[in-house]
Amino acid sequence: MPTIFLAHGSPLLFDDRGWVSELAGWAKALPRPRAVLMLSAHWVDRPITLGATRSVPLVYDFYGFPARYYQTTYPSPPAPELATRLRGLLQGQPVAEDPERGLDHGAYVPMVCMYPDADVPVLQVSLPTLEPAELFQLGRALAPLRREGILIVGSGFLTHNLRSMDFNLNATPPAWATEFDAWTADVLARRDVDALLAYRERAPGVRQALPTHEHFVPVVVALGAAIDEATAIPSFPISGFIYGTATRRSVQFG
Repeated sequence: MPTIFLAHGSPLLFDDRGWVSELAGWAKALPRPRAVLMLSAHWVDRPITLGATRSVPLVYDFYGFPARYYQTTYPSPPAPELATRLRGLLQGQPVAEDPERGLDHGAYVPMVCMYPDADVPVLQVSLPTLEPAELFQLGRALAPLRREGILIVGSGFLTHNLRSMDFNLNATPPAWATEFDAWTADVLARRDVDALLAYRERAPGVRQALPTHEHFVPVVVALGAAIDEATAIPSFPISGFIYGTATRRSVQFG
């Protein structure tokens, strides 16, 4: 099973028919997962914490949107067996549980687009840190799940500067955004782990692209889960910019 990183968008993504179609097409091209293990930019909590393994309401972690965006539901099956397997893989590390936490918008928005029938079990777990080296090792620890039919998903945005966004559909991305996007694409294509882990020091435009880092680091987990397989060649099923400075670049490893 490949591992993926996807640009998840806000709930406004549901109104972008082209983007919804791209995500749906991507899902159809992937092997059918037995379950999804989701790591979203919108849940950072140490130690690594397992979300609900039963049906609970979604987390509408956004404010000021029209009422219809708070009426979205996604009753995907729970994944208690995956939770048990995950604890086994992370033996020696503390693992917590938050049984009342449902999927946040970084998790359910792309799932609604990719698996609209909500028939694939989903387990969301927290990012335990924003430190790339630690997250890379977490990805490597999760790698055995790929052979078990589990789709490991990192959900975020490779660029994420809310103050710089321009909702003019014809907005031209600034140089810092395109340069950071191109640098990241090159590093991922070459599977250059050293460069990726040092992105805060090496990447052009990183301060403008990422005032905070939670939206970028899920890609580190995704690469970590694939790095030990030489044939897991990266590809970019979705690319381009939206809102002026936000790259939609998404990555498939393998």
